[in-house]
Amino acid sequence: MAHTVAWFDIPVTDMTRAIAFYEALTGQTLTRLPVGADEETALFEASDGDVSGCLFASAEDQPSIHGSRVYLSAEPSIDDWLARVEPAGGEVLRPKTPIPGRGHFAYIRDSEGNRVGLHSSS
Repeated sequence: MAHTVAWFDIPVTDMTRAIAFYEALTGQTLTRLPVGADEETALFEASDGDVSGCLFASAEDQPSIHGSRVYLSAEPSIDDWLARVEPAGGEVLRPKTPIPGRGHFAYIRDSEGNRVGLHSSS
């Protein structure tokens, strides 16, 4: 079945700081790529068929706590992910919250000021 969501961009102003935050949070190594003279991305790891996205630095886009939310899969333990937020330079905005029959979610503020959701099935 095709995914409804195909891609996401998380706007950043300091790519080095944002990469350090998301690598500490996710345990992944992001791949940094220039896009143009004034734009740059850092790609999240993904297998074929996975939905993925990137950090994106552009003068047009600004980080914000308002607007759309991206939820990262915080498996196998959302508690472990939440424990890494503050040491990596972020803030927990909403603690682990149960979704009856659907797992748990939480909201964080990343190093750039974006509100990002975390979700785990357990």
